[in-house]
Amino acid sequence: MFTSFLVSAISISSIFLLGCLGEIIMEKSGHLNLGLPGIMCTGAAGGCYGVYIYMTALSDPTNANYFVLILLALLFSFLFAAMTGFIYSFLTITLRANQNITGLALTTFGTGVAQYFINTFPVAEREKLLPMASKIMSQGFPFADDLGAFGKIFFSHSIFVYLAIILAVVAALIFNKTRVGLHLRAVGESPATADATGINVTGYKYVATLVGSGIAGLGGLFYLMIFSKGIWENSSTLEGLGWICIALVIFTLWRPTIALLGSLVFGGLYIARPFLNWTIPAQIFNMFPFILTIVVLIITSILDSKKAQPPQSLGINYFREDR
Repeated sequence: MFTSFLVSAISISSIFLLGCLGEIIMEKSGHLNLGLPGIMCTGAAGGCYGVYIYMTALSDPTNANYFVLILLALLFSFLFAAMTGFIYSFLTITLRANQNITGLALTTFGTGVAQYFINTFPVAEREKLLPMASKIMSQGFPFADDLGAFGKIFFSHSIFVYLAIILAVVAALIFNKTRVGLHLRAVGESPATADATGINVTGYKYVATLVGSGIAGLGGLFYLMIFSKGIWENSSTLEGLGWICIALVIFTLWRPTIALLGSLVFGGLYIARPFLNWTIPAQIFNMFPFILTIVVLIITSILDSKKAQPPQSLGINYFREDR
């Protein structure tokens, strides 16, 4: 039972990790994007579109190539989510609209657009092809079963799990070891100072928002195609997972490395109830991730550590004329 619990926790943690990582990248540039749930929904819809056009082009969908299927799903998911993120970028960076209001509106817009877009697919083909693609995309390493519990825990997952881990490690290295990461953090802390030193503040904000949105969209694709087995009707819970990802950003103190552990904790809490057989109502059990986030906020406020604080310009639009 413990092995099954750990395998499930690691699997679903990748959804939280991808969503959290995307939001961290955006917030490092000083933009609090509350439209993350909508972005994850459009990412899921985009990935489904990539899967759908590939599967319908084949005479026998059961012979779909694994790598082509994965590549198209990732590409379309990233593009759809990035396009949704572009709407947020244009409104908040170029037009300087309020970030909170824009993000909340984007959540409603993204979930609605994703639902409408998927409903344009013929229902019979959608219900046949998406679960079929999900089965192909869920494959782990072929030797996982030969290694017993160790193989199930570390090698039985889909490629999305390993992709999420790689992206988190790469993001941490970029933030801490490269000039690009230094410039991005400078933009998030003090865009006026960064601008004065010659850093293209607008460019960094746009790129961070688009890349972060695209990565978060992959989390939506993972949830739908792997965790929900390709059944779009289960996507109604994806918006709620997006809010958990935003809470996870605070829990991890805006650090991708801590996000690796934090996403596992949140993932374990999310799926623990069936394994524990507790009588606690599911609604109360689902509050635990947010309670943990509140506890972290209280602790960091008491410690008043600069390393545990968000970027100083987070949520504040930059007016170059005010510099």
